[in-house]
Amino acid sequence: MNEQSRIDASEALIADMGRRARAAAAVLAQTPTEAKARAICGAAAALRKAEASVLNANALDMARGEGNGLTPALLDRLKLDSDRVETIARALEAVAALPDPVGALIDESRPPNGLKLSRVRIPLGVIGIVYESRPNVTADAGALCLMAGNAAILRGGSEAVESNQAIHRCLVAGLEEAGLPADAIQLVPTTDRAAVGAMLRASGLIDIVVPRGGKGLVARVQEEARVPVLAHLDGICHSYVHSAADPDMAVAIAVNAKMRCPGICGAMETLLIDRGFAEPEGLVDGLVEAGCEVRGDAAIRALDDRVVTATDTDWDTEYLEPIVSVAMVDDIDAALAHIARHGSGHTDAIITDDADAAATFLNAVDSAIVMHNASSQFADGGEFGLGAEIGISTGRLHARGPVALEGLTTYKWIARGEGTTRP
Repeated sequence: MNEQSRIDASEALIADMGRRARAAAAVLAQTPTEAKARAICGAAAALRKAEASVLNANALDMARGEGNGLTPALLDRLKLDSDRVETIARALEAVAALPDPVGALIDESRPPNGLKLSRVRIPLGVIGIVYESRPNVTADAGALCLMAGNAAILRGGSEAVESNQAIHRCLVAGLEEAGLPADAIQLVPTTDRAAVGAMLRASGLIDIVVPRGGKGLVARVQEEARVPVLAHLDGICHSYVHSAADPDMAVAIAVNAKMRCPGICGAMETLLIDRGFAEPEGLVDGLVEAGCEVRGDAAIRALDDRVVTATDTDWDTEYLEPIVSVAMVDDIDAALAHIARHGSGHTDAIITDDADAAATFLNAVDSAIVMHNASSQFADGGEFGLGAEIGISTGRLHARGPVALEGLTTYKWIARGEGTTRP
């Protein structure tokens, strides 16, 4: 099949899936909470029952991944075992137990014109999710979309095709058991990259696209999409140790922010140390002793001969591994200027016992998440009490930060009158 034929076939496939998803979304918008929760819990039960077949499918993906030279980190993201299958099932049940946002009253008012106005939450409609590696995203994304009353079109990566199909069958089983349309959660049946392009151009069929994966995937989605995108490109997260920071607290937070799990988007990538901070050597030593490579400016290199020279590109790099760039800054204004220039709008933190300095930082930093005396590793929907998340958004429209059920809804105005006419 030539390239144009592949594109045409993908366009037809996504158009058909989109029409079926749109019909399912109309049903879901009116579906009671109990039925949605029953479908998700039914999927969890089906997943536990199908554990052997899910693990067999995953073994095929793992063997293919090893043969294709996937890195150990990617293989670990792909791998399923009994404990991970159970974790996915429990995550499904946790989503089912969350408060249903659909129909929730946001606010109401009665202006002088006599109307009674209210804003209520409604589903977004049809959500496309494009993701890589992690099979659990199939379950998490499908369940979150469903609970928020949306239909989902899922397009997983080719490295997890067998695992995704096995998990998707469990989601469909839950839908059918609850009497809901199977088209509510669809999995794109091809790994052809043309299908992703078709999803990105499916204006009128898909209402929003959420990419979950590496920088290359997210960049492609943001560049090519003709529908709204909810995503973040980089997680260049900063921790700023203010002159009034407690030294022990500063070391504990900095080491945790970088080294607890270096590969997540909320991991600290740059540490800024105020020139007035009393014990900068302890911060550098704590990171090095924890197994982190420290790349610093001249002032930081003068503190410890284990520090290597930071280049201009280091300040704009999301390492996602045990490497951190460290700079000495003159004061809080210099820290704010550095973050404004090099940050990605994801998560930035200040460590200080000075309440005024904390307030200045929290108000001035324009990021989706800003923190005071806490590790940036908390940038996660589960840690924010939202249950599972569909991703982190650094955009300024619709949803920002960890996106869970509420972020998968919009709202409509309802106006009630009593024969009210406008003069």
